[in-house]
Amino acid sequence: MDEIGVIGAGGEGLAVVAHLSSAGHRVRLCTRNPQRVAGIRDGGEVRATGELEGRFPVAQVTADPAELARRCRVLVVAAITTAYPEIAASLAAHLTTDHVIVLFSGKLCGSAEFAAALSSGGAPEVDVVETDALFAARPDGDDGVRVLGTKRWNLVSGATPGAVERRAPVIREWFPQLEIATNLVHRGLTDVGAVAHAPIALANLGTIDRGEELLFYLEGVSDRTVALLREVEQEFREVAAAYGAALTPMPDVLDLYYGCTTTSLLDAMRSAAPYKTILAPGSLDHRFLHEDIASTLVPLEALAAKAGIATPMVGSIINVMSTLSGKPFRRSGRTLERLGWAEHDHAEIRRALSPGRTAGARTAPPAPGSVAAAV
Repeated sequence: MDEIGVIGAGGEGLAVVAHLSSAGHRVRLCTRNPQRVAGIRDGGEVRATGELEGRFPVAQVTADPAELARRCRVLVVAAITTAYPEIAASLAAHLTTDHVIVLFSGKLCGSAEFAAALSSGGAPEVDVVETDALFAARPDGDDGVRVLGTKRWNLVSGATPGAVERRAPVIREWFPQLEIATNLVHRGLTDVGAVAHAPIALANLGTIDRGEELLFYLEGVSDRTVALLREVEQEFREVAAAYGAALTPMPDVLDLYYGCTTTSLLDAMRSAAPYKTILAPGSLDHRFLHEDIASTLVPLEALAAKAGIATPMVGSIINVMSTLSGKPFRRSGRTLERLGWAEHDHAEIRRALSPGRTAGARTAPPAPGSVAAAV
């Protein structure tokens, strides 16, 4: 059986490690700061609590991506998306055509950005596929992870349709709840967090800025907040349609994720079990807000412009967050140049995303066999 390397030791990365190890896979973990997971490194196992309970073996903790690439043909990147260019650069010289990159979560067109960064770094052509963050999880001490919830449904896509056809079966063996997306834009815009995080944070700006404790979804959302979310969601929907995809309404997505009341978006957010205990970020200078702006809203706005679609709500959020954080997101974020699409028009990008794709491809069952057979 092939070993699996996981890059990233935040909540998502540790949950992926625990899940894969619990399923019998030999897993190695790579993180820039092994001291943060010294208990896992020294004890050779990760302790999981919450939805996943137990202690599961971890073959190695390393800070060296090159060593991970030498030992593992399947590499899972579960780090913040704004680190993708740096991670791709660290891996590029050490990859072979036998490697497969799996992103958790890619945000909008993450696998395209990662594949372009690998190519710029001189890597051979490798398949890059992606899904969303599948766990609501938090690190627990230096040896564990607390899994608050696991999404019961999500999508998988990749840098090219061919990569999806060849490699999606491996992820669907790990996570049978995954469905193949219509295309990369469909997967990237089916993301409740990218719609919700920044508007809710801005609606609660004073509370967050003062460092006051706030249950982000339970206390931070009101009818007025939801009005903002609906406008943002509509812009997501229009851009998705322009690139050949139809988005599921957010209450229904939350119900697919965790189960919830779907009578309204407000009811859905307040009734989804993992959302009841999630606290607001300690400041607007927070990684998940930066990630949503840089890696979803920036490319969405650029793709919308290619298609001649106005996105005033998304544009306003980028403007306000850029001002408050002092970060020029439109320059530093996931630009069309980083995706390799700057010189292409809307029709060319749409054709590249979905050449000859059929609806039947979305529900094909996962291929049988081991990880090695699947990849």
